[in-house]
Amino acid sequence: MTLLFTKFGLLTMQAIIMFAAEGGKAETEDFTLLGMIRKMGPTALAVAIILFLMSVYSIAIMVERFLTYTQAKTQSREFAPKVAQALKNDRIEEAINIADQHRKSHLAVVVNAGLQEFRAHQNDPNISGDVIEASKRALQRAVAVKMAEFKKGLSGLATIGSTAPFVGLFGTVIGIINAFQGMKEAEGAGIGAVAGGISEALIETAFGLLVAVPAVWMFNYFTSKVEAYNVEMENSSSELIDYFLKRRGAR
Repeated sequence: MTLLFTKFGLLTMQAIIMFAAEGGKAETEDFTLLGMIRKMGPTALAVAIILFLMSVYSIAIMVERFLTYTQAKTQSREFAPKVAQALKNDRIEEAINIADQHRKSHLAVVVNAGLQEFRAHQNDPNISGDVIEASKRALQRAVAVKMAEFKKGLSGLATIGSTAPFVGLFGTVIGIINAFQGMKEAEGAGIGAVAGGISEALIETAFGLLVAVPAVWMFNYFTSKVEAYNVEMENSSSELIDYFLKRRGAR
């Protein structure tokens, strides 16, 4: 009996030591971001690289669009009062020169297109309706071209914002499948056997959301800016046509 208890005690002690050793390994498991990235499989790493490239591309678009819109707004504020004063004094050439000096301004591009068309016939004794219509079409073309320039890159932001979560989810699904396959190979091991794999898989979804959310935010912000600029250009076109009509009426 004493020998039996002795053997039972030794087996229990051995089990405790093994459990402690396994616990020590679990405690020392590296669940930091860098540690999980280092343990990623080929598929998970490929997904992470794709998400990283998508993030870099979206950030490049955000910076470039922000600078473009800021320059357009700044130069338009400088251009509007100058060209208004020139047109008030019927100085078409001066207005065109002012527009040429503000090439980043969306208003300058539109106004310049209309003035160039109108200048070709301003010395005619009578400014016909065809001249006004030609100027109107020139303004419409200029607005369409500038709107296309303003929308450049926004489709890329929209695509990244809508697809990045699914790319991350794909990496998560693959990672969870691999984690449970590892659990099956471990023959009934506990959740600790797959905890690391699942955490590595879920981080792919986090990457996808981290890429998508700023892209969606900035896409909506830039779209609202483009719509506001479109309204400004349409208003400027309408005011310029009114100016041409007044010039014709004055003659």
